[in-house]
Amino acid sequence: MLTITDISLIDISIIALYLIGIIWWGLRNAKNKSSTDYFLAGRNMGWAMVGLALFSASISTSTLIGHSGATYKYGLVIFNYNLVSVLVMVFFAWIFLPFYIKSGIFTMPEFLERRFDARAKYYFSSISIIGGVFMDIAATLYGSAMIFSIIFPGISIRAVVIISALIVASYTIPGGLASVIKTEVVQAVILIVGSMILAFLAWQNVGSWEALAERLANTDRLHLIRGLNDEAVPWPAMITAIPILGFYFWGNNQQLVQRVLSAKSVDSGRKGVLLTGFLTMFTLYLIFIPAIRAFVAFPDTLPADGIYPRMVTTWMPVGLLGIMLAAMISALTASLSGCLNSLSTLFTMDFYRKINPEADSKKLVRVGQISATVILIMGAIWAPFIEKFGTLVNYYQQLLSYVGPPIVAAFMLGLFWKRANGTGIFTGLLSTIGIALFMMFYGLEHTFLGTMHFLYMAPINFLFTMTIMVTVSLLTEKPAQEKTEGMTLTREFFREESVAFKKVRWYSDFRLWSLLLVIFCFVIMFIYR
Repeated sequence: MLTITDISLIDISIIALYLIGIIWWGLRNAKNKSSTDYFLAGRNMGWAMVGLALFSASISTSTLIGHSGATYKYGLVIFNYNLVSVLVMVFFAWIFLPFYIKSGIFTMPEFLERRFDARAKYYFSSISIIGGVFMDIAATLYGSAMIFSIIFPGISIRAVVIISALIVASYTIPGGLASVIKTEVVQAVILIVGSMILAFLAWQNVGSWEALAERLANTDRLHLIRGLNDEAVPWPAMITAIPILGFYFWGNNQQLVQRVLSAKSVDSGRKGVLLTGFLTMFTLYLIFIPAIRAFVAFPDTLPADGIYPRMVTTWMPVGLLGIMLAAMISALTASLSGCLNSLSTLFTMDFYRKINPEADSKKLVRVGQISATVILIMGAIWAPFIEKFGTLVNYYQQLLSYVGPPIVAAFMLGLFWKRANGTGIFTGLLSTIGIALFMMFYGLEHTFLGTMHFLYMAPINFLFTMTIMVTVSLLTEKPAQEKTEGMTLTREFFREESVAFKKVRWYSDFRLWSLLLVIFCFVIMFIYR
């Protein structure tokens, strides 16, 4: 076990330089003169910036620690969360993304208001803020505590939470989304380089894939497709559950979609999402397979969520250890900063602007900064309670299974079915809130569904909510034309797309890159089936 005295001056210097540099870079790229600058970075980001920022925001400490820990415990089957979600990202880029960007919205709930009414917006905004505090900020702070409590055993969780919060708050709260995205690009590069180094060292210390296959020949740890009763991810969940959770994460999550909304065009947004998809696929080799090698190197010697720090402190030599710790801090700061900015955007644009419609841009920015501070404090208070859920992945996916499916049902019906109205959508959303809160705090074991895998809650929740939405919509008045005009999918949308693509060179056509990404997914699925 590494203690603070075992870290060399070189590693400490690298970490210190990184912290100073990232704070300076974030403040240097601050944009806070107007609400558009502060919350959406002026809507002028290119596809590479969007893609790297999106990837950096999605790779949090809960990913590094949670996915590594769950893979250490269950095997490669955990990668299915990423694999299936990449296919969902392609669907999102094709269909939903153009409507989001063309509408000029600031938030996802704002889209629901334009399609339905204010009730749907306020419900989703409230759920997003609450979910962001409990799922994103709290999980990230818990992950940071796991990292530093293992590397520095003497440090308290409270101290880690305070330090982490101060680092992120120092540039996120003053600088807004521009600071967040510009720092996320740097953090994405550090993450990728650091993960590549760790993956190489894992291979060097444990051996090739053939060595893994031989050591684990009598297990299912190297297979993506598992049986009906698999403890981690039963194969039906890949079809019925993960697509729903994946769409909520990538297509409805304000923290991630906000980066897409900052794109300067629909094409830039689409290509940014596809870039994120390719980078996400490569996490198989940067995060998941190294965790399998860690299982061989350290069999059953640590709690699952402790394996990633163990890999870093055991395999990284002087100098490289500092780089990897900087990469882990990058994951922490990127996730926290992105979540803080998105949640403050939701509160300011969806609630405060309604209460005070006369507020100017400077006032909105100030309210956003104050709300970000309050949200950060709330997440820090909840973080210690996550430990009772077992692993970070289980914690996050369980909560997502309860709160995500109703929102996905609302967006799907809103875009694909003109007859859906505000009363039907709002009734469906309200119908599950009590169930979701009960499940969050008491769990499946206290219901008649106690023996069922938690992933199956997602399709059940989705179908239950959608049935109510459809039934109530049919029993009430049709939505007004202005609620469906330009907000639902029509043949005209596809005709306009076809005309636009005739002017695009083949190598710049996002449809080609979409096809390549889908093929990549199925090749990986076949190889590791």
